[in-house]
Amino acid sequence: MDIKKTARYYTLTNSKGASVVLSELGACIVSICVPDKDGKLADVVLGYDSQEAYYHDGPFLGKVPGRFANRIANGKFTLDGVEYTLPINNGPNSLHGGPEGFAERIWDSRIVGDAVEFMYFSEDGEQGYPGNLKVVAHYEWSEDCELKLTFTAECDAPTVVNLTNHVYFNLDGEGSGTILDHMLKLNCSEYLPTDDTQIPLGDSEPVAGTPMDFVNAKPIGRDIRADFGPLKIGNGYDHCWVIDGAEPGQLQAAAKLWSEKSGRLVEIFTTQPGIQVYTGNWLAGCPVGKSGHVYGNNYGVALECQHFPDSPNKPEYPSTVLRPGEVYQEAIIFAFRTVE
Repeated sequence: MDIKKTARYYTLTNSKGASVVLSELGACIVSICVPDKDGKLADVVLGYDSQEAYYHDGPFLGKVPGRFANRIANGKFTLDGVEYTLPINNGPNSLHGGPEGFAERIWDSRIVGDAVEFMYFSEDGEQGYPGNLKVVAHYEWSEDCELKLTFTAECDAPTVVNLTNHVYFNLDGEGSGTILDHMLKLNCSEYLPTDDTQIPLGDSEPVAGTPMDFVNAKPIGRDIRADFGPLKIGNGYDHCWVIDGAEPGQLQAAAKLWSEKSGRLVEIFTTQPGIQVYTGNWLAGCPVGKSGHVYGNNYGVALECQHFPDSPNKPEYPSTVLRPGEVYQEAIIFAFRTVE
């Protein structure tokens, strides 16, 4: 990977002084500065000071993974009777589109009105995926401190697509410690159990009566060390929850995260059917963060709105197949405010 090409950075600022910084590398969210309950601005997303640190970082901080976010079992899937083989980069599985996926690419960019658009053209066969694919990530930042991310994609041959943003939040400010005392509420009454390589087993199961239950808000850390198989597999939370009431093309509330300490809150809405909650269980050892901060495990939480992991191998899941003439379109909104 040639890291000599410098990625452009864009800063979007509203009249409150709240801002978002975006980068062409991985269509990345580099920074989000929003006020706390006293009006003090702080950066609430994890990231690095240098462009070089973003390449091949284990946590995928703030970047857009692709062509398929999350895991595909054994790096294989069959589409229209043809088997495709993908690079293996996570145990026996392919993760986030492979080792040279969208997150490691410098996207083209442009300003569109008050928004920023990033475009990436993925060639047929790139990381094993079929068909040429054009992807656009469109970011808007509002006066109400809402960051709206819209994905669109088109292809010239049948393929599979699953896109999200892998931003990590710490609402007390990045580098300020763990998020274990953050409150989390999920609009999800079921989740997807997995095998020990984190591939979903199939059917979803109720969260009721398990540590996976965030239907009523609770601190992230309350049950994270519970004697419960799924939590041991991922060293904490790293599962996909099924969003209640999800309908294709319709925005639905997915999650609400807040810190009692700072008073900052982010509510997440999406058109996608699932949300992967990853509590930064392996952050220790990643590149040094912003301002020299060293991130430890659980220093941030990723709330990744997406289709279900391994969907290409599970026809019972909402389809991730995109065909010529169709337009893939999904949206995620991160709405920031303070606790009332």
